[in-house]
Amino acid sequence: MKVKLASSYGFCFGVKRAIKIAETYENSSTMGPLIHNQNEISRLKNDYNVGLYNDLHEVKEHDTVIIRTHGIPKNDLKLLKQKDAKVINATCPFVTTPQQIVKKMSAEQYSVLIFGDEEHPEVKGVKSYASDDVHVIEELSALDTIHFKYDKIATVAQTTKKKETYLQIVNALILKNKEVRVFNTICDATFENQDAARELSKEVDVMIVIGGKNSSNTKQLHSICLENCTDSYLIENKNELNAQWFENKNLCGITAGASTPDWIIQEVVNEIQAL
Repeated sequence: MKVKLASSYGFCFGVKRAIKIAETYENSSTMGPLIHNQNEISRLKNDYNVGLYNDLHEVKEHDTVIIRTHGIPKNDLKLLKQKDAKVINATCPFVTTPQQIVKKMSAEQYSVLIFGDEEHPEVKGVKSYASDDVHVIEELSALDTIHFKYDKIATVAQTTKKKETYLQIVNALILKNKEVRVFNTICDATFENQDAARELSKEVDVMIVIGGKNSSNTKQLHSICLENCTDSYLIENKNELNAQWFENKNLCGITAGASTPDWIIQEVVNEIQAL
């Protein structure tokens, strides 16, 4: 079995930065999962004793708390500081940007529209910075159900969303509203990984996408690959590979989400090449 890696894949800048911070602060704990990859979280726990807080009430005075890459709601951050915890902010700078945009635009009495998954921790954090009228949608059709309070609208996107869908939403907003401020907050690494996955999936017989099942950007990669290669599979590690996927196949393409470390990718490559 021949294996070809996408031209761009795996760890993004924000995740690399967060992992380095977690490794620096041994014996600390993260507020929520640092990244969406359970294998890497387990490695940090085993090698650096980095624990996990699932709830603010678990944090004690003077604890060292690392803020996850996706960020946390504004009020949660305030409560942590009130507990006199030592807060280490590993929020990705590309996530901090839409937080500040939403804060500024909301203060200037713009209605805010966020393109993203309302249940995703990144979106919850970004939404919390709005002081007034704020809406979250994941599909273009949802625009029809929204009633904006103001005639000025500002829009941002979850950093890992598809740019094509965001463009559709933006175009629809511009056609129906007098003033629309558009901020392209989709991460460049997301663009590059998606474009690379799209091109590779056109030329291979089977496509493997490696990453957390709860990772937004990994699920987006899988969706893109399925558009061109129906034999596209999403796995978290080598143990989820199925030999039947590769029967009568010659070339296997591989990409990985932004929270997938190189060691997991290499294990998958080795396993496939051994078939």
